Amino acid sequence: MTQEIKIPDVKRKLDVLMVAPQPWFQPRGTPFSVLHRIKAMSLLGHSIDLVTYHVGEDIKIDNLTIHRAAKVPFVKNVKIGPSKTKIALDLALIKKTRRLLQKKFYDLLHTHEEASFWGVPLAKKYAMPHLYDMHSSLPQQLNNFKFTKSGLIRNVFHRLENYVIENSNAVITICPELQSYVEQNFPEKTSILIENVADNSIVFPANGFDEYSIRSRFNLDEKRIVLYYGTLETYQGIDLLIKSARKVVQKQNGNVHFVLVGGNKQQILHYKKMAAEQGVESNFTFTGFLQPQMIPNMVAISDVLVSPRLRGTNSPLKIYSYLRSGKPIVATRHITHTQIMDDSVAVLTEPTADDFAEGILSVIDDPQRRNSIVFAAQNLAEKKYSYNDYLQKVEQILEKAVEVKY
Repeated sequence: MTQEIKIPDVKRKLDVLMVAPQPWFQPRGTPFSVLHRIKAMSLLGHSIDLVTYHVGEDIKIDNLTIHRAAKVPFVKNVKIGPSKTKIALDLALIKKTRRLLQKKFYDLLHTHEEASFWGVPLAKKYAMPHLYDMHSSLPQQLNNFKFTKSGLIRNVFHRLENYVIENSNAVITICPELQSYVEQNFPEKTSILIENVADNSIVFPANGFDEYSIRSRFNLDEKRIVLYYGTLETYQGIDLLIKSARKVVQKQNGNVHFVLVGGNKQQILHYKKMAAEQGVESNFTFTGFLQPQMIPNMVAISDVLVSPRLRGTNSPLKIYSYLRSGKPIVATRHITHTQIMDDSVAVLTEPTADDFAEGILSVIDDPQRRNSIVFAAQNLAEKKYSYNDYLQKVEQILEKAVEVKY
């Protein structure tokens, strides 16, 4: 990251208890968001006690102390989205949260996602302000991950979410769609949109790999690279990407290779089989998990960055780094993308394999168009999605949450 970091004025240094019902840290959506929230608060001089699951990797950040909940037997991994396993993990997290509140006074209780369900009553009990970090609509997650078909359960989650928003001192949202929801339904509530614009290089140092070593490691030769990185959950549209590949490969005489970074073994086997069924298995490389330090290297060797997302409302974190990357973006014309990008900064396509393939081919075959959207994307990232703005917004909502008066 080349931008100089400017720390805004901080009126009061806070002791914050943050609760993240996540396997922290693991390189995926919400844990990344939590990571950068912590890093920003650290840079601002606040102290953070983080309560999280027993699963995850410790990350050293100034002013951060990690407190892990008790181990839940036989749980070594936590899948993305709602699950019965998370219920057991959350029960352990509730106990750990209560113990810390009994031992120490905090200026603020800051909860992420469903931790707000017990965060609000605990904040009331200990007479402290509560900040809700709203990463998504929890009732919508039940649908996206097909956790339940019960309208009753979805209604319960909807009521819980409304209760949390109504009873929090302030709310952070991470995408325009969520911010609009809060503003329209809770117009008196203090809320702020803080998009996940932070670059991972702020936390993770570069690893020194060059283009040749990366291409050699994954046997990529000199082919044009279409890169996707992120989870391989069904809502990400990986099926669409694989089905679009046949047309791209045919029109480029096989001189295009698709590299997908992320996913677990089961997901990779599933999508490898799909690629074989489409006759493009030799044009795909599934790397599985890579350390965050390697992602900039993967981007550097790519020719096109893709995001075929099909469901949800919150924008993928990778889109903000995509915009800064100097590489052309091809994405579906879906609310997750269109709330931050338009046709001037990305090739937005209909969610069909044929249209997505045409989108990829359009930037491969047209250097002028490619250069135009890359230039516009970098300008947008610099003007609207800077890290200094991110820091200012974090400090602003912390001050409002604790109602600092001077």
